[in-house]
Amino acid sequence: MNIYSLSDLHLSFNCLKPMNIFGSVWDNYLDEVKSECDKLGDEDILLIAGDISWAMTLDEAKPDLDFIGSIKGKKVLIRGNHDYWWKSISAVRGILPSGVYAIQNDCLRIGNILITGSRGWGTPEVGCTLTKEDRKIYDREIVRFGIGLEAASKQRADGDKLIVMSHYPPFNSTMSPTPFTELFCRYNVDAVVYGHLHGAGVKLCKKVTVGGIPYFLTSCDLVRNKPVLIV
Repeated sequence: MNIYSLSDLHLSFNCLKPMNIFGSVWDNYLDEVKSECDKLGDEDILLIAGDISWAMTLDEAKPDLDFIGSIKGKKVLIRGNHDYWWKSISAVRGILPSGVYAIQNDCLRIGNILITGSRGWGTPEVGCTLTKEDRKIYDREIVRFGIGLEAASKQRADGDKLIVMSHYPPFNSTMSPTPFTELFCRYNVDAVVYGHLHGAGVKLCKKVTVGGIPYFLTSCDLVRNKPVLIV
């Protein structure tokens, strides 16, 4: 069993919002995603760290979720900032195809792999500060990560690997420690995957190590629509 990640699919089978308005890198990208994901094994895990669908409602999102369901392996989702269709977790789980799982304030075990995560929020650059509203969301996301990590720690056994999914990068472009990275260190996380960032101007490397933990940026346009091997 291998663990891969590929995030920010921005699917729109129902609302028809073509991603190639953002550049030719998005031309035929879903064909490439499907072709690359078909190389996965049935027991492999694919982590999709948010911005799954442009849909506004669960019904609109169903064709997009069915596309994810058609991909080989076990798929694990968290919510991104554009996933407005994602309402209550029970409603989301009620519409997911077989082999697709959603995480929210909890932890999922697949074999000896524990997976948790949350949306996160943008960490300000040096010299900048969060607005009052952003600070409220940022602090709330720290709590949500903590809830999931605590749930993982209660069931973690020798030999288990703990993987965290975050939609937003858990640090700024300097990759200095943040409350998010300090939390991940405290719980001895084995790897973190994230997305959200797009385009040629992205300055962060696609794999960095902070506090001894590897962090993988897996936005599909930045990794040429090829799932990134995590474990």
